[in-house]
Amino acid sequence: MSHYELGTSAWVPVSRLKAFELFADAFKLEAMTPPFLGFSVVTPAPIEMKSGRVIDYKLRLHGIPIRWRTRITDWKPPSRFVDSQIRGPYSMWVHTHTFDEIDGGTLMRDVVRYSAIGGALVHRLFVKRDLQRIFEYRQKMLPALLGIESSDCRFEPIEIRRAVNDSCAGAELAASTSE
Repeated sequence: MSHYELGTSAWVPVSRLKAFELFADAFKLEAMTPPFLGFSVVTPAPIEMKSGRVIDYKLRLHGIPIRWRTRITDWKPPSRFVDSQIRGPYSMWVHTHTFDEIDGGTLMRDVVRYSAIGGALVHRLFVKRDLQRIFEYRQKMLPALLGIESSDCRFEPIEIRRAVNDSCAGAELAASTSE
């Protein structure tokens, strides 16, 4: 199975705590996700974020309704958290969010290790393009959600590539744990 890695980062002129709190609110993910996905959180509010927390979502991917369930597998506020897919549109999905205080603001990094259901062909035809659009939209929405100007932020390009080693294999095993 082919494993892929998406990486991107953004520097924003806000405190690490403020940046972390935005991403730690599962319901804010709805505003950061493009409308074409019809994404919504199904787990009732309030959601207390912590290691082991399971969160359910629904979305439409190319017109197909999908339920997505993730688990917070690492929770270290305000510097990092990891969500891993339990059930959903990927064979594997492990998303690491990190927040570092740098130059009077916060450098936020996203690293997603994933495998596409359907393999390399489906990845090339659909998944890579969809993820590019989703993370571009997130970058577009981020300044307004933080109450800052886009011109005050620095965004790195979104890179999607085949994983160069089997470091994803361990993540796949951890992410495949079911309820």
